[in-house]
Amino acid sequence: MTTAVMAAADDDDYFVDEEDAIKFITFPEEVEKAIEQVLPSTDPLDQPDFNEIDYINSMFPTEQSLSNIDEVVNNMQMKIQSIDDEIRSVVRGQSNVGQDGRTSLEEAQRVIRQLFVHIKDIKWKAEQSEEVVREITRDIKQLDTAKRNLTAAITTLNHLHMLTGGVDSLQALTEKRQYGEIVMPLQGIMNVMEHFNNYMDIPQIRDLADQVKQIQVQLAQQITNDFHDAFSGPNAKHSAPSRQLADACRIVSILDPKVKRELLRWFISLQLNEYQHLFQENQDTAWLDKIDKRYAWLKRHLLELEERLGSMFPSSWEVSERITVEFCNITKAELTKLMAKRTSELDVKLLLYAIQRTANFESLLARRFTGTTLQENSDTPQQVSSFQASLNTNPFEDGSDSTNPFEADSGEESKEEQKPKPSPFQGLIGSCFDAYLYIYIESLDRNLADLMERFIQDLKASQTLQRPSASSNLPSSGADSDTTAGGAAVLPSCADLFVFYRKCLVQCTQLSTGQPMLGLARTFQKYLREYALRVLQNSLPKVGGTAASLGSITRDLSTVSIIQNLQTFQSLLKEGDVTRYSPEEQARVCCILTTAEYCLETTQQLEEKLKEKVDPALADKINLSQEQDIFHNVISNCIQLLVQDLELSCEPALTAMSKIQWSNIETVGDQSSYVTAITSHLKQTVPVVRNELVSSRKYFTQFCVKFANSFIPKFIQHLYKCRPLSTVGAEQLLLDSHSLKTVLLDLPSIGSQVNRKAPASYTKVVVKGMTKAEMVLKVVMYQTNQTNQPMSHTENVRTFVEQFRKLLPDSELQDLQRVLEMKGIRGKDQSHYVDMFRNLSAASSRNVNATIT
Repeated sequence: MTTAVMAAADDDDYFVDEEDAIKFITFPEEVEKAIEQVLPSTDPLDQPDFNEIDYINSMFPTEQSLSNIDEVVNNMQMKIQSIDDEIRSVVRGQSNVGQDGRTSLEEAQRVIRQLFVHIKDIKWKAEQSEEVVREITRDIKQLDTAKRNLTAAITTLNHLHMLTGGVDSLQALTEKRQYGEIVMPLQGIMNVMEHFNNYMDIPQIRDLADQVKQIQVQLAQQITNDFHDAFSGPNAKHSAPSRQLADACRIVSILDPKVKRELLRWFISLQLNEYQHLFQENQDTAWLDKIDKRYAWLKRHLLELEERLGSMFPSSWEVSERITVEFCNITKAELTKLMAKRTSELDVKLLLYAIQRTANFESLLARRFTGTTLQENSDTPQQVSSFQASLNTNPFEDGSDSTNPFEADSGEESKEEQKPKPSPFQGLIGSCFDAYLYIYIESLDRNLADLMERFIQDLKASQTLQRPSASSNLPSSGADSDTTAGGAAVLPSCADLFVFYRKCLVQCTQLSTGQPMLGLARTFQKYLREYALRVLQNSLPKVGGTAASLGSITRDLSTVSIIQNLQTFQSLLKEGDVTRYSPEEQARVCCILTTAEYCLETTQQLEEKLKEKVDPALADKINLSQEQDIFHNVISNCIQLLVQDLELSCEPALTAMSKIQWSNIETVGDQSSYVTAITSHLKQTVPVVRNELVSSRKYFTQFCVKFANSFIPKFIQHLYKCRPLSTVGAEQLLLDSHSLKTVLLDLPSIGSQVNRKAPASYTKVVVKGMTKAEMVLKVVMYQTNQTNQPMSHTENVRTFVEQFRKLLPDSELQDLQRVLEMKGIRGKDQSHYVDMFRNLSAASSRNVNATIT
């Protein structure tokens, strides 16, 4: 009965009223997705969008299906009962979860308390063990300390015994001058004294230390006197090395380093007394022309010294090297003083002779000695800027096949990854010549001036520039030539100039990489400007009245800058009545252009080489950009001359076009005769220029672009002169403009068997310019009333001006007036069009401003 009551109570808990049956629990979308992932189901009842009406209709789609309604209801009730059972079991199962959790927590706390008790017990036992170990090792440490103290005491007593006995024996040996037997005991006592440095407060130890110092002082003075007696007496020059002095040198190596320095200073000064006497500044042998005798004396003296006394001095003393270094210092000081007094007697030949002999001598010293004494004694870095005479005498590391003397090659010389480290002897004497290298630079200046005059005389002697054979390269001498079968050749004079520059740079690099290199760079700059103006610019063909003006430009180089002169020359090209160039003169202009291009590229490499060879601190002071700009201007002038020459050939045809009575043209035919004439001139001139500039394609492209930029505006200006213009005449001009546009687009490859596509930059210029010409003609041809509807005069004017502004958006009022004149509208009739143009332009400007705002 109790069971039945409980079951009834449970059933009551899960039964809901009809009023509550319509209430549904709606979960968020995220919860629905989570339930779907944990409990996937295909039952329609589990879907979040379940609709009971649709569900019932799906179960009973027809009236006939209602026959099994009882069966469906039974199934539903069974399913409900099954779900209720599942819910009831889950609820009953969860009622014991809380009690199980509390039980597990209490068990965990109990285990933690037991673990804490175990850890505390282990810690106590570890402390007890540590105390036991400390008691055991305390006695061992005491025994170790006692042993160490006992050993130190025994060692100190032994050293004290050695010291007391050694001092007595050293005093006896010193008095007898038995240097050979002193070396070892003295070294031992010196080592023992280091042990007693901490015991100097003990009187007995301090007395022994004083006795050792007195013995050292006595030995130093005694050995110094022995050397003075041996080498300062009457037979000093013929004195032979003795075993006693050799042992004395060994003792000096043990004594204070100051003793060794003073002894060597005295001995070296003694050896060089003869040199200073023989080469006094009042002697004939002291001057630079006898500089070889100075170096010969040292070599001879060192050979005699090493043969006679080489076995006496220890090798570590480097006596020969020390004598050599002092010899170099004395020689440098004497030469500096001598050249300061006799500067007027110096010339470049004598200076270079002395520098070369000094370089050879320093190179010999670098092979003979290691330079250790220089590194020991130098308080400042050794000066080596005077002579950088490296083993490789070619500073460019280039091959002989290149026509550019400054272009690096991958030959045998360039295989060296690193240059040899400079010897400390380099510049030890030669640095005294640095202050006088201006004489060498002045000599180079005079040589370059003579070379420049020779170039100019060769040009004057050559009445015309002959075309050499195709196999010729850059000749080193002879008359200048302009072209080869493969294009314009480079003037051989520029090759001679840069080869001379290269030799000067090699030689100056061997002499100095300091301030003299900057002087050399300034000299190079001076004659690069001279060559650009006096040789290249003056070689350009003179036409009409420009020759006299050019002469005045090139003569007055001191008052006006060179670049301004070149720009003035360029402006003169546009003035005066000039005639066309002959084919030889065209070839000469192209030859000057390719020569200037070669000079420009080589000047850039020359600047890089100068910066590479000069001292790094001075590299920023070398700048040849101004000279490169000069060669750029020469190239621009050559291109402008070629453009002007081609324009002059087209000028008569344009003039003829403007004189045709276009209003009388009745029919449109083939292209006009003036287009044929222009095409003929282009086919005659452009192939010649293209063949001459075959190795300078970029400058040929510049020539074409400049011609298009100059010719097309001139064509449009002549187009404006064709007035009045009928509609048929405008159509004929439009046909001619299109034909001319086609010719101009093909201009870079005109007359060539190879049809190359014109550069995009050139095509853009031609299309833009000729399109404007075509638009001008289309505006002239425009009929205002094309709809056959009656229009007022104002409407006609407005329509025409709008069409003008549409086809020629960048045009100005002056262009409108010219177009009106071409249409035959003149004088007062233009005022309406002018006013309309101004009104429309003002309205357009206001709209633009409003849009921006």
